Amino acid sequence: MILLINAGLYIATSVYSMKAGRGDAMGLDSQTLVDFGAKFTPYIALGQWWRLVTAGFLHGGLLHILMNSWVLFDLGASVEELYGASRMLVIYFLSSVGGFYVSALWSPGPSVGASAALFGMIGAMIAIGVRHRSALGNAVKGLYIRWAIYGLLFGLLPGIDNAAHLGGLASGFAVAYLVGQPGRVGSPLERIWRVAAWLCILITAFCFLKMYLWMSQSAQ
Repeated sequence: MILLINAGLYIATSVYSMKAGRGDAMGLDSQTLVDFGAKFTPYIALGQWWRLVTAGFLHGGLLHILMNSWVLFDLGASVEELYGASRMLVIYFLSSVGGFYVSALWSPGPSVGASAALFGMIGAMIAIGVRHRSALGNAVKGLYIRWAIYGLLFGLLPGIDNAAHLGGLASGFAVAYLVGQPGRVGSPLERIWRVAAWLCILITAFCFLKMYLWMSQSAQ
């Protein structure tokens, strides 16, 4: 579902940018991304908090979305298998918001991408290793700590928002460490997590509605 949303929004932003004569599918212009809900601290300071959510579903270029989609497809399956679909959605959502919140504090410029949430899922896998003190737990922890280090080193390249990566990593670890792994299917606790996952979906939909209404008013 997340992959489809990201792809749909990427097509929409690419078409919008090309119609405006500002960019193409290989690299979108910053104005288009801001119009569609990129993290942009001056606007967030004016009350557009919903950008902390919408930014995580936008991408700045073809390579950007392809790389993030590949990691999400691979890593998402592992996180879902260990935590369950409901917990994974909550971890993904809160990691993305946490990442862009740190990014907004660090830098005022526009920023987008699923990588804050992806680092959050890396943090969730590290949390598994920390909670389970065993040889297997240590192996999992070591593997994903290396993933985090490689990702943060890559994030030192120009134009990459490492503040969002660090915020997502910390948020994902904290949330995953607290929520733990799934219990008995159908238990009251698991129903609570399903409700929490649906709440994250509804908040995301509401944020994109806010983006659409703001974009419509700005065009008038």
